[in-house]
Amino acid sequence: MLDVLYTNGVIAAREKYLLKDKIAKLCETDAEEALRQLMDGGFGKGAEVNSPYEYETLVEADEKSIDEFIREYAPSQAEAVYLLAPRDFHNAKALVKAQYLGLDGSNMLAPEGLLPVATIQESIREEKYDLLGEELGGAVKAAAALFAEENSGVSGAEVGCIFEKALYAYLSKGCAKNGILKKLVAAKADMTNILTALRTSDEEYARKRYLGGGVLREEQLAKLFADDAEKASHALDGTPYAEFVRTCFEEKLVGKPMTQAERLLESYDTVYFTAKKYELVKNQPFLYYVFRRRAENENVRILFVCLLAGMKEGDIKKRLRAFE
Repeated sequence: MLDVLYTNGVIAAREKYLLKDKIAKLCETDAEEALRQLMDGGFGKGAEVNSPYEYETLVEADEKSIDEFIREYAPSQAEAVYLLAPRDFHNAKALVKAQYLGLDGSNMLAPEGLLPVATIQESIREEKYDLLGEELGGAVKAAAALFAEENSGVSGAEVGCIFEKALYAYLSKGCAKNGILKKLVAAKADMTNILTALRTSDEEYARKRYLGGGVLREEQLAKLFADDAEKASHALDGTPYAEFVRTCFEEKLVGKPMTQAERLLESYDTVYFTAKKYELVKNQPFLYYVFRRRAENENVRILFVCLLAGMKEGDIKKRLRAFE
């Protein structure tokens, strides 16, 4: 891996190309003008896009650039694992489904992570699960066994649970020696488990789907099932998740699908580093830079979806992910 000081110097030079508050200003334009300004500013690394309806091509080009940066400048294997390994688990899940359901899995794939897609595909086809390592190979083998059961009627949720559990086991192991990444994995596992609990009234069902790697104990999560909603909403007071739980309950009690809570979970990495952006040391500027760029890509997607739908400026801004 490269010297951290050198990498931070590269980041300092590239930060001037971040969109930052330009995204908010683009909400005031139309889709054609937003596309022109982004391309004029170099977003998308020269991708050939002729219409705002092709915005995904622009974002994919920028995402490819981020992936190249990660592969070249990741300070250690832990950062590469945290940032890229989720792609492997997503792709393996898609390819297992394609294999056993007779589907074309190519349109379900994410960009490559740590493993080539061809390697994952061969492992599934040839049933050589050890090629994928303990966690990923074990997930593929378990999913394949489910599909192989006669009249199994395997659900997407069952398969998704297998791969998500395996992913967090892999991340917990791969990031165990990196204090910051270990903390991020634990927090995201805990928040996911909270959402799992609050989306069902069946405590046993939730328990079977809880992810490992978090710090919340099952006894703590069990308090979320209290019959008294007010009491349940304060079940995790005194933990870092008190506000997150209240956000979940606010949406649940009025029949909303907890999308705000989901956004908090999805943005957790970026928000965590944004709050500490003047205190970043060692490998942390690398992570902050990658998270900001990924957040900007999500905002570009949101921007074009909203502009093409004719939404108002204020409504678009409400949907953007905050990261500065």
